[in-house]
Amino acid sequence: MRVAFIGDIVGRPGRRIIEANLKKIIEEHNIDFVIANGENASHGFGLTVKNANELFKVGVDLITGGNHSFDKKQDMFALLESYNVLRPDNYPAGLVGSGIKIFEVKGEKLAVINLMGQFSMPTCENPFNWATRLVEDLEEQGIKNIFIDFHAEATSEKRVMMMMFEGRVSGICGTHTHVSTDDLQIVRGTTYLSDIGLTGCRDNVIGMDKKVPIQKATTGLGGHFQVPTSCKPILQMLVMDYENGKSIDAFKIKYLGNKNETIITKAMLE
Repeated sequence: MRVAFIGDIVGRPGRRIIEANLKKIIEEHNIDFVIANGENASHGFGLTVKNANELFKVGVDLITGGNHSFDKKQDMFALLESYNVLRPDNYPAGLVGSGIKIFEVKGEKLAVINLMGQFSMPTCENPFNWATRLVEDLEEQGIKNIFIDFHAEATSEKRVMMMMFEGRVSGICGTHTHVSTDDLQIVRGTTYLSDIGLTGCRDNVIGMDKKVPIQKATTGLGGHFQVPTSCKPILQMLVMDYENGKSIDAFKIKYLGNKNETIITKAMLE
């Protein structure tokens, strides 16, 4: 099966480049299942039912989340109850929804796990111990194709997750920083990328207008981050081929919307 993962979708520019291009990318690359991190898809903070439906309509099969999952609480409550939407599974007990779903793709089971890191993040359970329990349970069920969206600030935490589960899960991809890393690799059948990077405006600060971030950096005075109305958009997608639970090939697509240019990077085989 061929599984694709789209990085943090930031606001309308992120949604628009997906709406304009995802279906043709799916067709061109024969993608069977599309996962997208959508915790910043609505105005840069959270996710609405309306915007989730827009993404599902153009080819997204599952939306994952992170520390901004509950920024629009009522919408997220409805999405977690009735839609293919995840929030980090290691949020404290008592919250609606979960961070794991199992799908049937091309006659095989695919499990998707959404977890959140600890450093500079809201209160959550230890993601490494939590992941251990989840993966062991999936292994007991005989489910071999497992993908983890690890929403974390620290690259060291993401690397630890890789060291713990290389050879046991099919793919691990980091989200949250909105800045893509250059370490796409396949290790013992596990595709790994520290951070996929944002899908949205690439010519500002993590997809947001530069004015407030510069003001905060130079004066210490913050403000409300705004998603630009006009920018140079980018769509970033990780594509992975799974066979019997192992990732046998992977590549990253970077589509530059203003240039109509596609850059493809192949995974290193370790």
